[in-house]
Amino acid sequence: MPDRLWPGRLLVGFTVSLVLTGVVMVYSASSIMAEERFGDTFFFLKRHAVFALIGIFIMLIVAKTDYINIRKIACPALVFIFFLLLILLIPGVGTEVGGATRWLRFGPLSFQPSEMAKLAVIFFFAHSFSRKHEEMKDFKKGFLPYITVLLLFDVPLILQPDFGTAMTITGIAMIMLFVAGSRLSYMGIFSAFVAMASYILISGAEYRVKRILSFLDPWSDPHNTGFQIIQSFLAFGSGGMLGRGLGEGRQKLFYLPEPHTDFILPVIGEELGFIGVTAVILIFAALVIVGIMAALKARERFGTYLAIGITSMIGLQAVINMGVVMGLLPTKGLTLPFISYGGTSLVANMIGVGILASILARGES
Repeated sequence: MPDRLWPGRLLVGFTVSLVLTGVVMVYSASSIMAEERFGDTFFFLKRHAVFALIGIFIMLIVAKTDYINIRKIACPALVFIFFLLLILLIPGVGTEVGGATRWLRFGPLSFQPSEMAKLAVIFFFAHSFSRKHEEMKDFKKGFLPYITVLLLFDVPLILQPDFGTAMTITGIAMIMLFVAGSRLSYMGIFSAFVAMASYILISGAEYRVKRILSFLDPWSDPHNTGFQIIQSFLAFGSGGMLGRGLGEGRQKLFYLPEPHTDFILPVIGEELGFIGVTAVILIFAALVIVGIMAALKARERFGTYLAIGITSMIGLQAVINMGVVMGLLPTKGLTLPFISYGGTSLVANMIGVGILASILARGES
């Protein structure tokens, strides 16, 4: 029995360690800013800690539930989340932050449908792939319907605008299609279409063009478009091997914009050093490995596709976030899973981990 359960327990252990790291680092990164804005150094910590506890509770419940039940909600969840994405496009309904309308607000709480959209697409694709696995090489039955669903989700996301999440969902879908056996020629043609559409969208929006230019040469505009990534470089560089010490970071003191969300990894780099960043990267790598184990151990195709999708969701977003803050990718506005401040993202990812644990627990039963 212990031999069968250890991968799931390891998965949960890794996840909780990242979540606890996130709770500590969110407080360290946001306390001064929270005091300045809200007169409460614990403002962001209290909210993040509540969602962390909710996420852990839901993760454990989902882990003890048979993942096969997700089949029953795959289609309804897809329709419901798509409906929420459309609602956000209605003027005055969603909450606008930083020029993007991505949140639905319910009193003091806010909900970001795009985070749940990732799970909804994964659930639907896994359910449908497992039923039509013999038709996946057929263009009309095994490729076109899924690309249609993908585009239906990408369009409202881009209109929010949330280009980063749209590209993340596209990446997850392409990985799942590849694993399901879709023809590489179809995927290649669609990838060319995505590249062309991305070029049009980027060139048609001045702020996106500036992001690309600042990515290529941040020092060409160090006080504006290049400011954030330069501050990120300074945070990483000043951390050295062991860091300045927890809470001793300087770039979070109104230099690094929003250090508790997208750019929390540079704060870790400055305060915990190269060792701290490496530990975070290794834990994410371990999560991906255990996720692949879940896909291989799944008792049937639905579990395999589900595990691949969820592992891609966590791994891809982590890689993109790390690439952005290290200057390897253009700014996307994506959080670091389990660590960055953000309730919906945290809960969605922990639901995903709970499902992976369920797949692992039942893989050999």
